[in-house]
Amino acid sequence: APFGPVIFRSTIFSQSMAGVSIGYFLSDLGMIVWFYPALGGAEYVLHHLLSAASLALSLYSGHAQIYIYIVLFSEITTPFVNLRWYLSVSGLKNSKLYIINGVLLFFGWLMARVLLFVYLFFHIYLHYDQVREIFPLGFYALIIVSPSLTLMNLYWLCKIVRGMIRMLSKRA
Repeated sequence: APFGPVIFRSTIFSQSMAGVSIGYFLSDLGMIVWFYPALGGAEYVLHHLLSAASLALSLYSGHAQIYIYIVLFSEITTPFVNLRWYLSVSGLKNSKLYIINGVLLFFGWLMARVLLFVYLFFHIYLHYDQVREIFPLGFYALIIVSPSLTLMNLYWLCKIVRGMIRMLSKRA
């Protein structure tokens, strides 16, 4: 229902987008597994499994969709990750586009995958009375998956920062 406590709101559109997103994560996971480990290691497989499972739980129950969409918004950084990979395998690591993309990836990652998750946890804290009412599997998934994805995002941010420092120090 589009009304009521924010934790329990869902619409036909939000349900449809959850279904499309599950398809995206599963197809991307299929490519990662098929070309393993060239497109990503175990942490990518875990990220995709946790994301698809969380989406499925939210789609099934209609609960916590606000949190699903906050986390899904972080995928806005994916085109920068993909462009970085494409430029790298194309031998364009020294191009201006590679550098610009790397800087945009850093700032995008910081905003969408770190600071946005701070907001996510703050929102969970503010609405914890509602969060407690999510069905048990959904509640534990929210409490376990969100910090797990955050740890992965921080791990990848460290890799991005190291790569950016390496790249910019070569240019100086």
